[in-house]
Amino acid sequence: MAKQIKVNINDSFNKELPADPIIENTRRQVTKACFSYVKPKQTANPKMLHVSPEMLDNLGLPEADSQSDSFLKVFTGNTVLENTKPYAMCYGGHQFGNWAGQLGDGRAINLFEVQHNNKSWVVQLKGAGETPYSRTADGLAVLRSSIREYLCSEAMHHLGVPTTRALTLALSGDAVLRDMMYDGNAAYEKGAIVSRVSPSFLRFGSYEILAARQDVETLKTLVDYTINHHFSHLGKPSKDTYIQFFSEVSQRTLQMIIHWQRVGFVHGVMNTDNMSILGLTIDYGPFGWLEDFNFGWTPNTTDSQHKRYRYGNQPNIGLWNLYQLANALFPLIEDAEALEAILNQYKIDFETQSLQMMRNKLGLVVEVDLDAQLIQELEDNLQLSQTDMTIFFRSLGDFNKENPLDGLKVVANSFYNPTVISDAIRQKWNLWFTHYAARLHKELKSESERKEQMNTVNPKYVLRNYMSQLAIDAADKGDYSLINEMFELLKQPYAEQPQNEKWFAKRPDWARHKAGCSMLSCSS
Repeated sequence: MAKQIKVNINDSFNKELPADPIIENTRRQVTKACFSYVKPKQTANPKMLHVSPEMLDNLGLPEADSQSDSFLKVFTGNTVLENTKPYAMCYGGHQFGNWAGQLGDGRAINLFEVQHNNKSWVVQLKGAGETPYSRTADGLAVLRSSIREYLCSEAMHHLGVPTTRALTLALSGDAVLRDMMYDGNAAYEKGAIVSRVSPSFLRFGSYEILAARQDVETLKTLVDYTINHHFSHLGKPSKDTYIQFFSEVSQRTLQMIIHWQRVGFVHGVMNTDNMSILGLTIDYGPFGWLEDFNFGWTPNTTDSQHKRYRYGNQPNIGLWNLYQLANALFPLIEDAEALEAILNQYKIDFETQSLQMMRNKLGLVVEVDLDAQLIQELEDNLQLSQTDMTIFFRSLGDFNKENPLDGLKVVANSFYNPTVISDAIRQKWNLWFTHYAARLHKELKSESERKEQMNTVNPKYVLRNYMSQLAIDAADKGDYSLINEMFELLKQPYAEQPQNEKWFAKRPDWARHKAGCSMLSCSS
């Protein structure tokens, strides 16, 4: 018998919260419960493709374990560790602004909780088979979406963006039928499983479903559990603590979204069931990074008409989602004024934090009243012609305030089509660079210090969709080397990495409209 991997199991969610009493794995409405017990599906021929050394260490697993057959079986769902009871979580959610009722972990199964170095981690498999919440789906995942999630969650962490993490990426050995673009052209693809790791996978929808069903008793049990395990610094659960809890969730949510805006990340599906109660980026579906700076861009084909989840609307959607959470928590708080004050504070904080974030991107330390105007003029200019956001801000670090009219040359590589920059656009840019140079003269730092500071907030390397697609295309042919190359590259997104300069590049023309490189469906 293969040697079992050893981790310090310390389950709490499935021990302290009410379970679905029905054991059969059938699609159903689950009431008065926070989860249902369910075992992962056995797979045909699993193969481990990549393991995150950092997450191995976080879980207290030696690297040698990751090479074992036991490790492979556990993290592809083929073996359930002794004394653990895997489960799928029950939650609801607002999808594209409409209440969708019960949703739940349709293709995610939580294996166990690990305690290591005074931190607690929930380990979850995505794509390990159906659950009571799978509705009409099969609970499986395909290689392309799994590569995207695995690489992106780790890339986001190294960018400094609050996020869930990923431990492993594996092939299941099974073929999975998917209609990638929802156009009736379904095809079989390689099945895959990602093991995701987070202090908690609780979402806004976890509380919404209980409030919608007027199950205040279970709602209180879940909120108290959340505070005791994840917000214990707030003190024992009480009405005052619930208000403080909502306030902190609001603050964490805003901070996460400000980070998204800073690096040009667009989540694509900010439904309330995809909003972490801990303010972590969760559920990497049709996400993307801004290529050309465009407030109206969304990576989600399902959202292409109304663009609800477009880049420029993410802060507003964060607030809208918090309103739904406030409504869910209201039965425990019964103080509309207190909740409204927190929601109003979100609006105030967004203005101040967004301004500060943009100051940081521009290398501005001293606060000047006209900064907001300077930033507005910059954002207007960035939309005059297609301008790569990541390359522009990274290149701006090389701007010299003594030579403002050289500004366009400094950022020239960020323009997708420099030949279409008209004299009128050129004049607007030269005027802005002149204003920017004058503004920099009010700063105390040297030019080299400014560049160094700017390079800590303006990444050089992000996981552009075309990069993911190259790794996916190679993996489909059995070449998994690009997965590791991207993984290593994105560990140091702010470093120059001259050996990787080829990835500091605009989206190539072939990727402009290619499926997977421009927009993606929710099944991607």
